[in-house]
Amino acid sequence: MLQSIPSQYMLVGSTVAVVFMGIMMMFIRARSAKKPASARKIIIPPIAMSTGALMFCFDYFRVPWPQVFEVVIVGVIFSTVLIATSKFHIVDGEVYLKPSKAFFFILIGLLIIRTVVKVYLSNTIHLGELGGIFFLLAYSMIAPWRIAMLIQYKKLEKQLHLQQQP
Repeated sequence: MLQSIPSQYMLVGSTVAVVFMGIMMMFIRARSAKKPASARKIIIPPIAMSTGALMFCFDYFRVPWPQVFEVVIVGVIFSTVLIATSKFHIVDGEVYLKPSKAFFFILIGLLIIRTVVKVYLSNTIHLGELGGIFFLLAYSMIAPWRIAMLIQYKKLEKQLHLQQQP
């Protein structure tokens, strides 16, 4: 089925989908800063996204191990930028994600870098493998970022409970 669709259409379609998801992420992030954070809200995205790893059950999406390690290292490096812009603070006895204007610019920058690299690599790497590579990149960015957020959230939550004790 996928092999009958010309690769340039798949490339354009997947790029449009990623741009749409990036824009949605910006809106979700802006809305979430207005509501108190919770451990559940922090850990659900990587857990939900992990189901995407099922793509690797199919040969079409498999990535060679050396590339897996390279992509995961790049993802972890990119996650440090997201970690640096995600801070929590206490407001009226609840923990909130502190809005960061830099986050939007960083997300747009990462989206542009990802798109340029994807278009460049689409000439040399099979489209299915490229999809697997970019899934690994996204997951290796999101997982460390959310773990760091959870640790920071738990510290503030503990601090809040200590302040509330008589």
